Amino acid sequence: MVLVKPETIAEYTEKGWWGQQTLWDVFVQQVSARGDAEAVVDACNRSDFAHGAPRRLSWRELAQETDRFCLLLLRHGLGRDDIVVVHLPNGVEQYLVYLACARLGVVVTPVPVQYREHELAHILSLTAAKAAITFTQIGRAGHAHLAADMYRQLSAAHPSMRTVLAWGSDLPAGVAGIESTWPDTLTTEHQAQLVQAEQDAAVTANDVFSICWTSGTEAAPKGVPRSHNEWLIVPPSIIEAGQLEPGARLLNPFPLVNMSGLSSALVTWLVLGGTVVQHHPFSLPVFLQQLREERIDYTVAAPAILNMLLQEERLLDGIDFQRLKRIGSGSAPLSEWMVRGFAERHGVQIVNYFGSNEGAALSGSDIDIPDPALRAQYFPRAGVPGFNWRVSTARKIQTRLVDLDSGADITRTGQPGELRFKGPTVFSGYFNAPDMSTRAFDEQGFYRTGDLFEIAGDRRQYYRYVGRSKDLVMRGGMNISSEEIEGLLAACPGVQEVAVVGVPDRILGEKLCACVVSAPGQTVSLGDLVEFLRSQQRVAAYKLPEYVLRVDALPRNPVGKILKRELREQARTLAPEAA
Repeated sequence: MVLVKPETIAEYTEKGWWGQQTLWDVFVQQVSARGDAEAVVDACNRSDFAHGAPRRLSWRELAQETDRFCLLLLRHGLGRDDIVVVHLPNGVEQYLVYLACARLGVVVTPVPVQYREHELAHILSLTAAKAAITFTQIGRAGHAHLAADMYRQLSAAHPSMRTVLAWGSDLPAGVAGIESTWPDTLTTEHQAQLVQAEQDAAVTANDVFSICWTSGTEAAPKGVPRSHNEWLIVPPSIIEAGQLEPGARLLNPFPLVNMSGLSSALVTWLVLGGTVVQHHPFSLPVFLQQLREERIDYTVAAPAILNMLLQEERLLDGIDFQRLKRIGSGSAPLSEWMVRGFAERHGVQIVNYFGSNEGAALSGSDIDIPDPALRAQYFPRAGVPGFNWRVSTARKIQTRLVDLDSGADITRTGQPGELRFKGPTVFSGYFNAPDMSTRAFDEQGFYRTGDLFEIAGDRRQYYRYVGRSKDLVMRGGMNISSEEIEGLLAACPGVQEVAVVGVPDRILGEKLCACVVSAPGQTVSLGDLVEFLRSQQRVAAYKLPEYVLRVDALPRNPVGKILKRELREQARTLAPEAA
């Protein structure tokens, strides 16, 4: 499945930005070079959210299990250009699934473990996925999500999905157990079958490897397809900014479902031939334990977490900062105090990241912005003639800052505009959504991020993040479309009108607040809204509102547009920090 235009492939290949290697090719090379070295490690608290004991696999062991999973996919008739939904918590299983699919040309569409019927029905309809790969249960005993059974029920309304594969016990009827059906040993005949299947698939570097999901101003999740080349162009920005060496040990606290997780914990891991230590769900005590015990060279953490750690430095005792010299962060503004504090007290440089599933990304590291005060608030003005940055990705992309009213390019400091991207890191369009794809790019072919920046610096060499033009709430690194939740809550009994805004949160960045005008004679509670979304609409748990603001009327401007700025100011008072 090749979705990028031939002329684009030719241009980026000629420039040496894209090549011929697939993710599977890189894996085979690393297995040959690093066979017995540790490749992937489960979270030490695995039993809290998944069946089975934590495991550690070498590159060779991972290759053997990947071979077995390939045979299982073939047995179920899955091959090139078939799409499979991958619904798994962070664990070693994700790696053999992704690698097996990369080998056979099966397109993976990973989804957050929080997704439920509401989100999945849209994804299954849009992709016509032929299989789902999951666990029988995800979560703590007594509160586990019966993932495999959910897909079995969904398959009745989505006949394209003929196979549900699951790890775990107590398999529902119609669900195929993975460990009970794949071969115990690999025979010569099996190896010959795999070689033939790989030849038949004939996967190229421009074939789509994944379709990840992002939420925007449109109500439904949008699929972002990325080819092997579109993924392999990303690691230099992480390796160079993080000053990572081959074989580096990486701690991954991000879900392995989108750009944040896959770029570092899958593709960069592959290129480095390193070790990934998985983490799920985020738990500060477990995170710190892993930093101490697993000899970590690089990790990522939300700004609020890094602020907390620097405020309570006893929590950092025992961490080897001779190894862990750089930590990535982003998704919210960084504190100058935090960036400077880690550098001065521990010799740790914080890398400031901005990015999206669509491939629009900036990285501010000490090799390009040595001053922590500047790095906390600015990014290199990458992709603009006249500036030379050491992170090589900055020389492969183009960016422009555009005034949203006039459409003119902004070249002076202090004027907010939309940042737009073009180049080999940027996706080619949303999956099976031509209208949205057309709207996503401007007349010059630049991707419209919907994010507002301004030019800054004494030489106009920086971008400074200002805010979002799209109506999103970002909770714990997950984008939530206000429009989506508003559309669902409009059907809730007792709701006359509703608007959804974000309330600042010290840990998660933002939490959802539903601003509700109740129907005459009724009063709608937060519990009413949550129960309606959970039981009637079956939305992911992270999208549930955590505050309710009752108002007599939604504030509007003269043309009737809801003034969410006013609602945000009112909703801020509901947060505990504002009490």
